[in-house]
Amino acid sequence: MALKEIVEQIVVGLGYDLVEIERSAGGLLRITIDLPWTPPAVSVAVPEQFVTVEDCEKVTRQLQFALEVDAIEYKRLEVSSPGIDRPLRHQQDFERFAGQVIDVTLKAPLGAAASGQVSANRKKFRGVLERAEQLEGAGVPDLGCWQIVWRDEPEIKPGAKVSKKRPLAPLQALGFTLDELRDARLAPIVSFKGRGHSAVNAADGDSVELN
Repeated sequence: MALKEIVEQIVVGLGYDLVEIERSAGGLLRITIDLPWTPPAVSVAVPEQFVTVEDCEKVTRQLQFALEVDAIEYKRLEVSSPGIDRPLRHQQDFERFAGQVIDVTLKAPLGAAASGQVSANRKKFRGVLERAEQLEGAGVPDLGCWQIVWRDEPEIKPGAKVSKKRPLAPLQALGFTLDELRDARLAPIVSFKGRGHSAVNAADGDSVELN
């Protein structure tokens, strides 16, 4: 069996979702897991739960045995929860994190579609994730139509005073389908005023690493 099949079989069999598999220098095999997510009922507010160290330990033990049986080579195994820059891979990920700030990288630059509003060579964007209702209403097939919305505010130099009367930069939006993305992740924005920001709440970053 291929590595992905083995890992996914173990992770899903234990009741978790497989987020990402990475092989790094030095023989590190990093497995990222998460708890299964289902859309909450409109009238019911359920606190989101996160992967714990105990969850990582349980998956680690099972993976060690399975990888040894299938003679998968690695020097170190790390099982962890998603970090504050967790990847968004599937339609469900986008539904789960709608309304939060994400970073997206397109497979191809905007080109003529930029319409002079941004650089035609631009492929990376950061903005608030929203469902692109207007695309669906226009008869576009439901392939995961989304958009991010942002303002390209000018950079403020350290110590500079910003006038409250300064007009806001115009709001911009980029519509896309999941097939057009090379990469999408929660924006790693850390709030020091508590755990109120979405990217911080995405996961605590617990992990277990064994040689």
